[in-house]
Amino acid sequence: MLFQDWPRHRKECIPTNSSSANNGVSNSSGTYNGVNMIATPPPAEPQYIAVSAILFSPEEERPRIITINCRPSHKPSQGMCPIPIVRELFPDGQPEGIVLTQGLNSEPLRFPLHLYYSPNALKKGAPVNRAIYHITSGAAPKAWCGTVVVLKFNGSRRQGYSDAGSNDLPALSAYFLAYN
Repeated sequence: MLFQDWPRHRKECIPTNSSSANNGVSNSSGTYNGVNMIATPPPAEPQYIAVSAILFSPEEERPRIITINCRPSHKPSQGMCPIPIVRELFPDGQPEGIVLTQGLNSEPLRFPLHLYYSPNALKKGAPVNRAIYHITSGAAPKAWCGTVVVLKFNGSRRQGYSDAGSNDLPALSAYFLAYN
């Protein structure tokens, strides 16, 4: 079919102005240097999501709410849960994560908590975390050092995050008090 249309096209098609085509100018018909240009969208950017998390900063007396961006997971082995971008909060190295599934009195949490901490903070001489010390009234058997960040899963399947808040502090306090 294309070969049948070519003679008609050659006869009816009007070439673009050669002076504008040679000067790198585009015209209103969407041609540039004599070549038809098709608008293409820019490459898709990953869709980051922002969630509220709890920051236990070693220098602060109380935990506070911060915003954490999460990027989509592209590896099936990591599941569908977005990956929190928390590395910049841990200048002494890669943080490790713990998932808390039980709260007060070993009750299962409907929304598990994802706690990030620095495994090397104590070895590197980081200060005791004053915010954790404060919410446990100094009774925690382990001295938590360095930064701790807590995100909240949006369900027991742990496929995404929802906003963490002050309602999550009792379960965290119980965890810090029970951890040896």
